[in-house]
Amino acid sequence: MKKIFIAFIPVFFLAACTKDLSSLNVDPKRPQEVPSSALFTNAQRRLSNTVTSSNVNLNIFRLVEQYWQETTYLDESNYDITTRPIPDLLWNALYRDVLKNLEETKKKIPNDVSGTNEQKNAIAVTDIMEVYTWYYLVTTYGNVPYSQALNVENAFPKYDDAKTVYYDLLTRLDADITALNPAAGSWGGADIIYGGDVASWKKFANTFKLKMGITIADFDDAKAKAVVESAVVGGVFTSADDNASFKYLSSPPNTNPVWVDLVQSGRQDFVAASTITNTMNTLNDPRISLYFTVDANGAFSGGDPGASSDYTAFSKPAVSLTAPDYAATLLSYDETEFNLAEAVARGYTVGGTAATHYNNAVTASINFWGGSDADATAYLLNPAVNYLTASGTYKEKIGTQKWIALYNRGWDGWIENRRLDFPQLVAPVAAVSDFPVRLTYPINEQNINVINYNQASTAIGGDDVATKLFWDKF
Repeated sequence: MKKIFIAFIPVFFLAACTKDLSSLNVDPKRPQEVPSSALFTNAQRRLSNTVTSSNVNLNIFRLVEQYWQETTYLDESNYDITTRPIPDLLWNALYRDVLKNLEETKKKIPNDVSGTNEQKNAIAVTDIMEVYTWYYLVTTYGNVPYSQALNVENAFPKYDDAKTVYYDLLTRLDADITALNPAAGSWGGADIIYGGDVASWKKFANTFKLKMGITIADFDDAKAKAVVESAVVGGVFTSADDNASFKYLSSPPNTNPVWVDLVQSGRQDFVAASTITNTMNTLNDPRISLYFTVDANGAFSGGDPGASSDYTAFSKPAVSLTAPDYAATLLSYDETEFNLAEAVARGYTVGGTAATHYNNAVTASINFWGGSDADATAYLLNPAVNYLTASGTYKEKIGTQKWIALYNRGWDGWIENRRLDFPQLVAPVAAVSDFPVRLTYPINEQNINVINYNQASTAIGGDDVATKLFWDKF
């Protein structure tokens, strides 16, 4: 009996252990099946972090556009983008962390979202975010993998012609706008930007369409005119209440990436750049105290581009924008009004005058940063600011003020500066190249996707930071 009992015990525990070991294979913190809503939220967060970041390994455009200057490590201020693999990291962030999540979101929507109209809305909103992401890839690199991208079974995707991709994105955006039904819901609370409000997403899509249209205006005026006018008829942003913002939280891990880079890190890597502080001081711009802290002398000053700059001597980014819960802006009313001002100046039928839209843009920017209507009125009376009296072409007037307004959105500032060619930035003291009008392709692509990389490099005119992309005609 004793022997039988002993023999029974191991069998019992063997069965029990087999069950327990099987359950241990399931990690509750890493579920095998992720709902589409979680993927969608994560993609929004990753996208917002990437376009907002000030990390020198990822997003260096505040330095390139001479909004900020580095204090000690000067590579990026001097256009060195390869000592750290910046093209690789930015490429991976958009392809892997954003686009791939959005594609997986689309696949899961039919099983996760109830209601035919709700599913259509969810798919359309997800695709709008894809179009937004592709826009930054195409305007940054040129020809990119597109038609064969996001397929894990294809390690060597071909590169598609940038113009072809861009025009296809416009077609997709039109289809998304048509598909949206404001009478039905979409993502609800999983949508951090608009809380699932479909009418807001429709306005966002038209506003982004306006932006995409004006981006190609120098390259294809007829196409740009048709796109811009169609977008305005569809309904674009009419106030800052329409702004597309990603709301961060006051405690980690979902905090403002600028707070992470400048405050949580405890580092002192950036000060204001003299280019923007000199410009704003000359114009008596009321936003300067909202953009920067005062320097050691109680004034506003910045370090010269590319030069080592004493952290204690110069102005620093304002405390407000380094708060952990400071929201990221993905698309705004002030830039929309600048786009409308340019559209009028180009002869497009969008209503209003160039001066009125320009004034609306400047006023909206000042109000957004905490200034008043009175501040804006006084500023616009400055002959060097007033649209009717400021020197230069419409590109110089709009370009300069748009550059100032996009201060905390360096990537957009870089796109607009390349397109409008204003302001004309000074060369950094130790520049390793000409002003970069694109990023080079990732090293990984050069080493792994060799044949397609070589074809793409030849097609665009050489894999160099000085190679102009199709829309950057002048």
